[in-house]
Amino acid sequence: MEHTGHIEHEGVVSKIDGEKVIVNLTNVSNCSSCHVQGMCSVSDVDKKEIEVINDRINPFKSGDKVEVSFSKTSGPKALFLGYVLPFLFVLLTLLVTFQFTGDEAVSGLSSLAILIPYYLGLFMFRSKLKREFAFRLKASMNK
Repeated sequence: MEHTGHIEHEGVVSKIDGEKVIVNLTNVSNCSSCHVQGMCSVSDVDKKEIEVINDRINPFKSGDKVEVSFSKTSGPKALFLGYVLPFLFVLLTLLVTFQFTGDEAVSGLSSLAILIPYYLGLFMFRSKLKREFAFRLKASMNK
C-alpha cells in the first residue's frame, strides 16, 4: 500500500516485548507495481518479521492486524548512510593515501580501516538513527 509520504504494509502482531512489537508482514500484490520495490526488502520475501517501537498510543496485542508505515524520505537517507557514504570514504581514502604513499597495500588497508571509525560513529548514534528510521504502527482498517 502506498500513501502520500509513506510506504505501508499490512501485518500481524506476533509478539510484544515491553516497548518492542514484533510484526509479521505479509507481502501484498501491490508490491509488484510499487516504484520503490527495488529498495524495499519487504517485496523480496513473502513473510518478514520486523521490530517496531510501540509509541503506547495504541495498545496492541498478539494477533492484532496492523499497518506498518515507513517514510518514503527515510529510504534514500538510509541508503546513503549505509552504502553511498562509506563507499565514498573508502574510495577517497584509497586515492588520497595512494597519492601520498604510492604503496598499494597501505592504501588498501587504510581505505578499509576508515570504515572502523565510520561504523563506530553510526553505532554511537544508533538511538538517534533508530528514531530517524523508525517504523510506525497503526491499527489496520481490514480487520
